[in-house]
Amino acid sequence: MVETATIYGRRILHGITRYLRSHEPWSVFLEQHELGAEPPPWLSRWRGQGVITRVMSGEFAAWLRKTKLAVVDLNDRIPNVGFPRINSDDETIGRLAAEHLLDRGFRSFGYCGFSGELWADRRQAGFARRLAAAGFECTTFQSPWVMPRTATWERQQEQITTWLSSLSRPVGLLTCNDMRGQHVLDACTRLGWSVPEEAAVIGVDDDALLCELCEPPLSSVIPNPERLGYEAAELLDQLMRGETATAEDRFLPPVGVSTRQSTDVLAIDDPQTAAAVRFIREHACQGAGVADVLLAVPQSRTALERKFRKYLGRSPQAEIRNVQIKRAKQLLAETDLKLDRIAELTGFEHPEYLSVVFKRITGQTPGQFRRGALATPHRA
Repeated sequence: MVETATIYGRRILHGITRYLRSHEPWSVFLEQHELGAEPPPWLSRWRGQGVITRVMSGEFAAWLRKTKLAVVDLNDRIPNVGFPRINSDDETIGRLAAEHLLDRGFRSFGYCGFSGELWADRRQAGFARRLAAAGFECTTFQSPWVMPRTATWERQQEQITTWLSSLSRPVGLLTCNDMRGQHVLDACTRLGWSVPEEAAVIGVDDDALLCELCEPPLSSVIPNPERLGYEAAELLDQLMRGETATAEDRFLPPVGVSTRQSTDVLAIDDPQTAAAVRFIREHACQGAGVADVLLAVPQSRTALERKFRKYLGRSPQAEIRNVQIKRAKQLLAETDLKLDRIAELTGFEHPEYLSVVFKRITGQTPGQFRRGALATPHRA
């Protein structure tokens, strides 16, 4: 009983499948459902041997104990009810997010989660504990996740916007999952905040589709649900063979962080520099140069150069090239566009000059980079 409606649940099922492919096959029944669904009515008449479940309540646990079925509990919404349980290490997920933001120089922090959710509370605790160890505090906003207590979209966004307005900028923000990250990014847009210069946002789950739909694309901590599913299947196999296991929780650490544009920055507490960086991010691929930056954010060229070297460690021109080449890399890896079209889309007048700059910055020609990207398998 693992939900098919979330990327996390589907990745758990991938892990279970990996185990079954290399071991004696089972007769498996899986019913598609969302997270939080009630146990199916047919379960009371089922004559199976074992259950892997993300569905759990006190009443359901009591019923499972009466059946004598082998049970592996993957629920992360209520405390342990006495079955062997495997979860993602949510506290480490929070700690990893804190370190990601600390490394980028942030000194103001916030956490946006869902109230009454064990997994979300653990992520908040790990985040706040790591920040406290570094000498910083974390401001928290939470609201209900489950209907009917959930507010309307507009009301919820008003609440998040009000909370964000109370924070000191630049601010590093962890959201309990990628969906919550989308909520926070939308609120930043409503406030007119520059992301990531004024607010850097990182989610959890690395749901690639959702993260890329965000504007800008959302960075995310990568848990390891595939490994969780594999180990759950391995443990259930042992239990169905009559072996015993303790009811203690087992926690699996995250894989790492997938860095996208929402945190791809160093914290900048100078409004002019933040505005200049934002202008470059938005207009470099349209051919904007340093003169255009100075028109958009008036100051002397010397002052602009000095501030960029202080906050970014490079010149404004180097930042323009950095943005252009990042976009070129994305187009080379994800499309089959020809180089002249890529040059046009990244602000270069001639593809030959794009090739020269690309080689100087990356050490590869665009063709070499594209072949390497195509040869690298995507992470599942």
